[in-house]
Amino acid sequence: MAVDISVVVPVYGCPGALPELHRRLVAVLEGMGKSFEIVLVDDHDPQNSWEGIEGLCALDERVVGVRLSRNFGQIRAITAGLDLCQGDWVVVMDCDLQDRPEGIPQLYEKAQEGYDVVFARRVQRKDSGVTKLFSRAFYKVYEYFTDGTYDASLCNFSISRRIVIQSYCSMRERNRAYTMFIKWLGFKQTAIDLVGDERFEGESSYSFKKKLAMAFELITAQSTKPLKFAVTVGFFFALVSLLVIVATVVNHFLNADDVLAGWTSTIASIFFMGGLILASVGVVGLYVGNIFEEVKGRPLYVVAEVLNGDVTAEEILNARALGRRHHLG
Repeated sequence: MAVDISVVVPVYGCPGALPELHRRLVAVLEGMGKSFEIVLVDDHDPQNSWEGIEGLCALDERVVGVRLSRNFGQIRAITAGLDLCQGDWVVVMDCDLQDRPEGIPQLYEKAQEGYDVVFARRVQRKDSGVTKLFSRAFYKVYEYFTDGTYDASLCNFSISRRIVIQSYCSMRERNRAYTMFIKWLGFKQTAIDLVGDERFEGESSYSFKKKLAMAFELITAQSTKPLKFAVTVGFFFALVSLLVIVATVVNHFLNADDVLAGWTSTIASIFFMGGLILASVGVVGLYVGNIFEEVKGRPLYVVAEVLNGDVTAEEILNARALGRRHHLG
């Protein structure tokens, strides 16, 4: 079945928003006069969002329900939806209604000007000041380590041409980010300003600890600069420690009675070189850990059930078991 627009929505932590999300999406997409599908991916939400998705699938055959076997995280849930969707154009948005479905026609109209990707630049963000500060700080650090330019106000809410989505799905790294990967792919991209709303219900599942862990994963997965930075810092501290040792030796001969012989130089060497070695080994360890995760070759996600889709969970599993060139999982 030909589909003009697919809307991919990872679902976690806001089951009460699903009926309103569906109502507004249908109203907007029908108003555009395009054939469409709404792909709702349940990332094993403990609040039982799957029950709501089942109800919507029974009510509307244009809703495709995907249930993952466990929680794999928002980005992998998005990847599962992108692997399964069929639209010539693909919209990605959150389920909490911070992204207004009414913005989809604006994204689509802008794309018709010849763009392959159109991002929403969220203005008047309703996030807390701490969240905004962390976001800006992360992008500054990420820009430094990856030599790229990224706008902290851009969000996952976007529309992309099919070729862009296929290219994204061909990238199977475990540490992944939707917006950054799409920007890395190139193609003709732009962004438009869209006002965001408050969350329909609940709170974000991304704690500060999770955000910090994700930042480390993305930086070490996308850049080798931290390794080079560790080498630079290593030479710097080695030089400093050498100067300290020389100074303590000179001080020993000029003021032999002031300090216990060898104590200062030993302590200086231990602290400088010990800290340097631990930091460098830690950075290398992050990269070794990334390599370890990648070489295991496990699927990015596991699908437990599909409703209203052209492929079943069993077919996905069989395709993987037979070693076919299949992006599912």
